[in-house]
Amino acid sequence: MTPLIDAHNHLHDDWLAPYRESVFEDLESAGIQICVVNGTNEADWPEVRTLCSARPALQTAATHHQPLVLLPSFGLHPWDVGNRTPDWQQHLQSQIDRNPNASIGEIGLDHWILDRARPDDSRLAGLRRAPMEEQIEVFRWQLALATDRNLPVSIHCLDAFGALHEVLRSTPLPPRGFLLHAYSGSYELAESFAKLGAYFSFNGAFLESRKERLREMYTRIRTDRLLIETDAPAMRLPADRETFRLPPGPEGNPFNHPANLVVTYAALAQLRGTSVDSLRDQVAENFDRLFIRTNVS
Repeated sequence: MTPLIDAHNHLHDDWLAPYRESVFEDLESAGIQICVVNGTNEADWPEVRTLCSARPALQTAATHHQPLVLLPSFGLHPWDVGNRTPDWQQHLQSQIDRNPNASIGEIGLDHWILDRARPDDSRLAGLRRAPMEEQIEVFRWQLALATDRNLPVSIHCLDAFGALHEVLRSTPLPPRGFLLHAYSGSYELAESFAKLGAYFSFNGAFLESRKERLREMYTRIRTDRLLIETDAPAMRLPADRETFRLPPGPEGNPFNHPANLVVTYAALAQLRGTSVDSLRDQVAENFDRLFIRTNVS
């Protein structure tokens, strides 16, 4: 059977540390074979590398049965742009040089932190919130690195889809394409992004009742551009949809168990009126095209 693939997560996150081995067991028992683990800043890039290098290497395409594989991805997230060091570019290049299966990400643009985030949001504590012009400068540099090496890219965008579209249509992009993770923009922009090479990953958090617009949009996204993700330990599924659960964090915040990817596959298959097996096959093919093949040109 074609394996399940998580196109975007943060399994290196300290929140998961006490449960990591049991999480890995749950992932393997659920048939999840490949996870792309995204670093977001200079401090966590070594953690991503250590975690991924401790797992078996990916030997073949995603359809081959093998133990859980973690693929590393390194990038400067827009939330972390304001706290970068003067040597961040060299640090990022070094991580890419040392990890032949690496991607670039999580990178992107975020206007939410500038005009909608609460001043006391604990997730942003200690971060200087970089203005959009600064975010764009850092984003363009990382896109150029990915394009020069034809590496997959995982892109975050929140409240900045117009700016993102302007950057992407005016910047050289990797021939293999790029991922808009947990894409929540409009369908009309999705069509335009797809022409630029975009893939779109559906997240289980979109199963919340108030996310009807996003569920409807993902019934229309081109089949050959679909991927599926968890963003674990963030973006929890609705509680009544969870099969796997983790204890809450020290502040009572809920964690997203990445093995709930199985629920997300089943839900998206139902939304699109197809079988889970057919969706698994298509997602594996799409993932292979974006993340695995080395002959994309």
